[in-house]
Amino acid sequence: MAKRSTKKKSLRVAFIGSGGIAGAHMRYLSKMDDVEMVAVADISKPSMAQRQEEFGIESAFTDYRKMLRDVKPDAVSVCTPNGLHAVASIAASKAGAHVLVEKPMAMTAAEAQKMITAAKTARRKLVIGFQYRYDAKTKFIKDAVDAGRMGKVVYGRIQALRRRGIPNWGVFGRKDLQGGGPLIDIGVHALEMTHFVMGSPKPVAASGSIFTYMGNKKSDVVSQWPNWDYKNYTVEDLAVGQIRFDNGAVISIEASFAAHIEENVWNFTLMGEKAGASWDPPGLFSDDGGYMMNSQPNWLPSGANADAFGMKMRNFVEHCLYNTPTLAPAEHGLMVQKMLDGIYASAEKGREVAIR
Repeated sequence: MAKRSTKKKSLRVAFIGSGGIAGAHMRYLSKMDDVEMVAVADISKPSMAQRQEEFGIESAFTDYRKMLRDVKPDAVSVCTPNGLHAVASIAASKAGAHVLVEKPMAMTAAEAQKMITAAKTARRKLVIGFQYRYDAKTKFIKDAVDAGRMGKVVYGRIQALRRRGIPNWGVFGRKDLQGGGPLIDIGVHALEMTHFVMGSPKPVAASGSIFTYMGNKKSDVVSQWPNWDYKNYTVEDLAVGQIRFDNGAVISIEASFAAHIEENVWNFTLMGEKAGASWDPPGLFSDDGGYMMNSQPNWLPSGANADAFGMKMRNFVEHCLYNTPTLAPAEHGLMVQKMLDGIYASAEKGREVAIR
C-alpha cells in the first residue's frame, strides 16, 4: 500500500497590482501557513519593490502576462484599477490560476460575463472581493431572513454617503479607468451585502440619477482628503438609484463622495412583511404580543475573530485548496455589476432601463 503523503497543501499566490488594496491582501495572506506569495506584477517598480521588501516576495514583473507564464501561480489576486479587472482576470484564468478579483467585478456586466466564461472554460475558481457579506452584522440579518423571521423582504434602503471624501490618491476620479465614482467604488459594497442578505434575487429593472457639482472644482474647504485632482475628475459626486427584482422586491441606493449632509452614513435597512432590520446599529423591528418591539443582539463577534476582510481572504484560500464554498461567487458579482450598469445607463438615458 502506498504511503499517504503528510505534506501540507500550499497555495502559491501571485498579485496583479501592488497598490494599497494589494498590500491589504498581502498582509492577511502572509500570516497563513498554507499560502506562499510567489510574485507580484505592476507597472510601478518602486511600488513592487516596497511590497517585495515588506513581504519577502521573490519575483517582480512589469508585465503580468510574463509573470503568469514564468511563475505559473496556483491563484492570483487582481488588485488593479477597475479598468484592468477583466483583462487581468481572464488572462489569469487562461493561465490556469484561480482568481480573486477586487470589487467591483469589472467595468461592465459584459466584461464580467467574459470573466465567468474564461474561468469556467479553464475550470478555475473566480471569487469577487465582497468582504461585507462576511461581517458579523450582515450575518445577523442574513440569519434572520433565512430563518423566515422577516417574512418576505419587500424593500431595502442603502446609504453609502460621505460628506466630503473624494479620494486624493489613485485614479478614483477618472471614469475611463474606474467606470464611475462613489456608486461603483463604495456603493458597490453596501449594495452587494444588501442584495446578499435579501437572498440574491434577480434584478430586472433600474432607474437612477447622477450629479457632479464639487469634485470637478477646486476647493479650499478643510477635509480629510484635500487637494484631489479636480482637473481630471470625470465621475459623479452623488448617485441615487432604484432596482426592481423578479420577486417584486425593491432596493434604493444613495452613494456619494461629496454631499451636503450632516455626517457620513454607511448603512442599510430592510422592510419585510413580518419584520424590518437595520445593519448599523444591528437590530430587528417586529410586532410581538400586541406591541411594536425592537430587538438587538446582546453580543456579536468583534476584533480579530470578526475581521471581515480577513475572513474574505481566508475563505478564498480554503475555496481554492479544499473546495470550501465561497460566499462571493462570480455569479453574484455579475448581478451586482448589472445593477450598477443599470443605474448608470438610466442616468444617461433619463428613464428606467431593463436589466437582462
